[in-house]
Amino acid sequence: MDIGKERSLEETPTWAVSVFCFFFLMISLIIEGGLHKLAEIFRKRKEKSLGKALTKTKTEMMKFGFMSFILTISEVPISKICISKGVANSFLPCKDVVDFTGSATRTSTSGLDVAPATNESAIEVNYCEAKGMVSLISSDGILQLNIFISFLAVFHILFCTLTMCLGKAKMRRWKRWEDETQTLEYQIANDPRRFQYTGQTLIGKRHLKFWSYHSPLLWMVCFIRQFYASVSKDDYFTLRNGFIAANISLGSNFNFKKFLSRTYDEDFEKVMGIRIWIWIFSILFIFFSAHEFYNYYWLPFIPLVVALLAGTKLQVIITKMCVDSCKEKSVIKGSLLVTPSDAHFWFHRPEWLLHLLKFILIQNSFQLAFFTWTWVSNEYSRDVYLLC
Repeated sequence: MDIGKERSLEETPTWAVSVFCFFFLMISLIIEGGLHKLAEIFRKRKEKSLGKALTKTKTEMMKFGFMSFILTISEVPISKICISKGVANSFLPCKDVVDFTGSATRTSTSGLDVAPATNESAIEVNYCEAKGMVSLISSDGILQLNIFISFLAVFHILFCTLTMCLGKAKMRRWKRWEDETQTLEYQIANDPRRFQYTGQTLIGKRHLKFWSYHSPLLWMVCFIRQFYASVSKDDYFTLRNGFIAANISLGSNFNFKKFLSRTYDEDFEKVMGIRIWIWIFSILFIFFSAHEFYNYYWLPFIPLVVALLAGTKLQVIITKMCVDSCKEKSVIKGSLLVTPSDAHFWFHRPEWLLHLLKFILIQNSFQLAFFTWTWVSNEYSRDVYLLC
């Protein structure tokens, strides 16, 4: 065997292959067993929505697995697709142009030696060089793309799980508020025989301000409010009473927090899935990563802008529902009831906000996976240079 030449499996000790096969088999069995145990826990707790979300997670992981499998088996045919050097020099992620004629051993800008080319890389270089062209995507590039897909799958699960945990932590406070509705103090404060001005109610003091009637001021106030008091106790009580009055009967012992928990689980199931339009945007994100578009000035901020816009919109909706409920009468009997309505949502469709949340999650995981992938590639293989 030549020194410096990478060994094939025929030249690798069988014990080394066996050890690594056993290692990856054990990891796969542990992951599979953990998912099965998690499904049993959801089944025992009768959390059907979370069980469906787990099933959808497995489906998404299967999609990533199919993508990786197809890339692996099509590595050689793809690497033999040749393009002209002029086309290959267009829409590069970095300003520094790579010298394709010597890409197997050295780049024109770094001056650093890299690892010797693999057999597949040498074959594809010779195949395309014979035509005076370069490979569309090299074998090393396909390998890096496979690694990126793996990172994307991991970070998608992590982001969705983190979002789920943060939401559950937020709802723990709501449980204390729900328990408070059964106390005598709450019953006295919300006596149905009591008359009061809408502006003197707790929810009125929070939302019935002069800026609530002017859209520009309302949006500015709601933008700031989402960072420190997204849902107050008064908001919860008012929305709870309005929902019960509209859908059940006022004065019942309906547990609004449990209803929100079930709804949250059902929405989480929908968020776990990746729609085709999100995949299309992710592909466009890769395309616009070329240095010609100066993407680092605007592209990474799109998910942040969308998240802030969605949070502000939710605050605006709560305020507008309160304002609409107080338009007809300035004096109310009992507690202020806010009537739930879809009219304040974009295009009268609340599910649009859910789609935005899904978009934010996948784009955040996509960008973090992209950053981690480029960092790992730059750190260990020196094939990707962060010179953009």
